[in-house]
Amino acid sequence: MNSTDSSVADSRAFEPGADSALVRGLRVLTHVAEGGEVSAQDVSAELGLPLSTTYRYLKTLTDFDLIEKQHGRFVPGWRLSAWSGQDITRTRLIEVGHSFLQGLTNRTGKVSVLTVRAGHNAVCLRQVSPSADTGISFRINQVLPIYRGAGQRVLLAYAPPAVIEGALRAVSADAAADHAALARRQHLIADLKDIRARGVAVSHGELIDNAIAVAAPVRVGGEVICSLAVAGQADRVPANLVKSLTPVLTSAAAELGAELST
Repeated sequence: MNSTDSSVADSRAFEPGADSALVRGLRVLTHVAEGGEVSAQDVSAELGLPLSTTYRYLKTLTDFDLIEKQHGRFVPGWRLSAWSGQDITRTRLIEVGHSFLQGLTNRTGKVSVLTVRAGHNAVCLRQVSPSADTGISFRINQVLPIYRGAGQRVLLAYAPPAVIEGALRAVSADAAADHAALARRQHLIADLKDIRARGVAVSHGELIDNAIAVAAPVRVGGEVICSLAVAGQADRVPANLVKSLTPVLTSAAAELGAELST
């Protein structure tokens, strides 16, 4: 083969149609990992693969616990998280979190969300939604501001001082005047103190319009490692929602913490 033929062959190796089975499988895995929560149709359309072929790759990746199938959609699996260098507790969370969320949603009829802190942000690790509240949802692995929303603010309340200070700067960054910035800082400081005292956080329409959420911290070895939250549409929620959900939520958080400790 001359140099021209070699160049042509090399260029074909990078054409979508020339991808090896391994490369196509890695593309599918990457799409799920980066998308957080996708359907087979999403993967097929994005990567230009036949749907039947896409399902075969997804099944193989599921068999190896690299991804999981939940309610007809695919999310990153526990083994992928372990390979990515996440700590053992985080990996265990991914293993057992979905069943806890499903149980919480079954008990409350509301959306259940498991959130973890990642540096100065929060990340939606897992979520289960009842059909009646599909308007309230985050993407798996979606990055969220740690000072907005009940599940995120619970994590902030128990975060290191540097993370709290970063949130205080962020919450006041776009204030129109110094006194407004100070008021925002003071409000967040008071809210974090209240969360520590009550053991739960409450939010109203902070990230999703007309949504109300209640969240509790999950502790392992005395350390808060994630938050457990339930959320619903405010116009479908009884006035005593927070009072009625608090014992259910704190009990579920304690159960999850105990499971993660074993």
